[in-house]
Amino acid sequence: MDFSRALRERRTRRHLSQLELALRAGTTQRHLSFIESGRSVPGRNMVVRLAEGLELPLRERNELLLAAGYAPAYPESPLDGPVLAPVRTAVDHILRGHLPYPALVVDRDGGLIAANEAFGLITEGAAAELVGPGKNMYRLALHPDGIAPRIVNLAEWARHILMRLDHVPELRDELAGYVPALHPSAGELGFAVPLHLRTSLGELRLMTTVTTFATAVDVTLAELKLEAFLPVDEATAGILGTFAGMTARTGAGTGPEPGATARTDTGTQPRPAATPGQAPGNM
Repeated sequence: MDFSRALRERRTRRHLSQLELALRAGTTQRHLSFIESGRSVPGRNMVVRLAEGLELPLRERNELLLAAGYAPAYPESPLDGPVLAPVRTAVDHILRGHLPYPALVVDRDGGLIAANEAFGLITEGAAAELVGPGKNMYRLALHPDGIAPRIVNLAEWARHILMRLDHVPELRDELAGYVPALHPSAGELGFAVPLHLRTSLGELRLMTTVTTFATAVDVTLAELKLEAFLPVDEATAGILGTFAGMTARTGAGTGPEPGATARTDTGTQPRPAATPGQAPGNM
């Protein structure tokens, strides 16, 4: 795709007028019109400013630069490399610090990077091929061999998962085929849509938060998402506390093995998933 068309499509997708984008990028509507029509060739700095004005993810900013004939501006460092070593340490601290509540880190498409031991209660009973480093957590959530059979409010929860997947339409279409028809809830939504999940220790009611590195200028770092589960009620907090005590007694230690995530078959005997050869440090 040529640059003019790529720029125009991204501006239209974000419902911005030429004037709005021009003001954000520090240029004129006339100049932007010439760029979008191919009558003017933007410099590298202008492309960067336009990408920033569009609030594009770093990966898309690099794609826009390439379309304009320039080298990417944002590096994409390997997660297991020395550049991101402080990030691996920070994420490990966050995962451990969130215990006894579940937390995990995924990449832009939902591939699992790391999880704490408490996540084992979420994944109990799921098929082995859906669990572990590199496996897609959205597929784990909605696949009939994953945790979907234990999600009480599956249709409602699935709607929120599928809304995250517009950038991977093939995965979204696959997962949409696993879930019931998605109808708006007729009940009281409250302040957030909780996950209602049956487990061997009782039913969990969890809400989630998603954390990203807001000031990241590395593509890999910018695409990491740390999803933390929090109890909605005291009963859920109690169940998670009980599970934490059980994992401690069975020798799970204070954290997963490097590159591994806890998985349970019964909810009482967690064990680490196999670690792939390229797993990054404690992530």
